[in-house]
Amino acid sequence: MAVESTGRERSGAGVWQRKSRAREWRERIVKGVFGACAYLSVLTTIGIVLVLIFETIGFFREVSIVEFFTDTRWSPAFEPPRYGITVLASATLMATLIALLVAVPIGILAAIFLSEYASRRLRGWLKPALEILAGVPTVVYGYFALTFLTPFLKSTLFPSIEVFNLLAAGLIMGIMILPTIASISEDAIYAVPRSLREGAYALGATKRETATKVVVPAALSGIVASVVLGLSRAVGETMILVIVSGSLAQYADNPLKSAQAMTAFIVSVASGETERGSPVYLTIFAIGMTLFLMTLVLNLVSYWFVRRFRETY
Repeated sequence: MAVESTGRERSGAGVWQRKSRAREWRERIVKGVFGACAYLSVLTTIGIVLVLIFETIGFFREVSIVEFFTDTRWSPAFEPPRYGITVLASATLMATLIALLVAVPIGILAAIFLSEYASRRLRGWLKPALEILAGVPTVVYGYFALTFLTPFLKSTLFPSIEVFNLLAAGLIMGIMILPTIASISEDAIYAVPRSLREGAYALGATKRETATKVVVPAALSGIVASVVLGLSRAVGETMILVIVSGSLAQYADNPLKSAQAMTAFIVSVASGETERGSPVYLTIFAIGMTLFLMTLVLNLVSYWFVRRFRETY
């Protein structure tokens, strides 16, 4: 009996060891797959940045970097060629500013309503309905602005507005980034501890005072992060600007007129018959590097702000 019991114990120990080794190998394989995916994403980012750097260096070997940032005209395909990026940047910044004027107040107010005023049932269907806007293709937004929003503005408020204009582009871009700002801001506001609200109520604060003077300041870092994320998306938006803002490279001093943004010019060159390696072809990489640096600066500012003013509960 003792010998039989010992044999069973040894057999059970061997099975447990084999299962343990198999589990360990499975864990290693899964860890390796996950790690490979993480490194692949990092290597892809590095590859994109290196391509931008090398092609941009090739562009600035033929074009002065001083001219690129100080010239007041943009006509690389004409003689003599002019490479003033400020012309295209003005249109991008004008459309982005209009988008922020639409999306930031509406998005933050919607986030406050969803978090502080809406019932659980209302919040359960209203927030997903708002986030559906984030899934609408940008080309749909563009054609909606071109066929409905611009004619509406022309017939009601601005009779002198052009068919292609920055105002309609900026307004529809604001609607596009609205779900991003509203959803992330609502998550930040909703994460504020209940004890802060109860403390404000105990001191006699109203619901409005609690929401605006206690909850929103406590969630400020998350709200700023949502705004910067929406801003970065607006700066890099392409199809809306291609369809709505037009292709005339001029300073954007009037939102009712047409102007070409940086991303719109990239599309026009990439979809044409520009000779590969020519200065006109290399402009798309110089503009792409400019956009990359703009969004990088925005994200660094957001990262610093979040770390500087983030509240830990």
